[in-house]
Amino acid sequence: MRLPDGYIDLPAGKLANVATSLEMHERPAPRPDPPGAAGTLTRLENPDPDRYRRLFRRVGGPYLWSSRLALGEEALARILADPRVEIYALKSDDDEIGFLELDFRFGDECEIAFFGLVESAIGSGNGRLLMNRAIERAWSQPIRRLWMHTCTLDHPDAMAFYVRSGFRPFKRQIELYDDPRLIGLLPRTAAPQVPLL
Repeated sequence: MRLPDGYIDLPAGKLANVATSLEMHERPAPRPDPPGAAGTLTRLENPDPDRYRRLFRRVGGPYLWSSRLALGEEALARILADPRVEIYALKSDDDEIGFLELDFRFGDECEIAFFGLVESAIGSGNGRLLMNRAIERAWSQPIRRLWMHTCTLDHPDAMAFYVRSGFRPFKRQIELYDDPRLIGLLPRTAAPQVPLL
């Protein structure tokens, strides 16, 4: 499909971003955990949907993550109960500072469906620790591909971090969706860097 060059007006209440999918087809050489990283990864077995949403909002709210928030209760509960979906919280002391969701529902592939840290933990080395554990866990299974995506609303260093981790971009898409702040999924104060229109 050929798209015209130039600007395309969006209706009020809609957001657009460019999503880039990345992949790796073999386990990369291990990278050391940074000396200052002090997080501990804990698997959340079939977590309560409210607990899951709280962590999802806390990590993803600044980047307007909303896909899981828009799911109905039954649809979300099915995902959380599926043994092929692994959800982890990265904890430092008693605080949950990171979030990882690995999705093994696609045969011999694993998707890092969600990956991130709370804003106060960015730059602490815990992102590298979390990615190291994600790669280790994914490749401990008989997969042929590990993939994920990032977008222009994510942290500005996300793409470079994923490439340094061994991922290679393979696809770019434009995503359009309702602004989650305007439909009540996130507070209106979330992501102040993205204006409300």
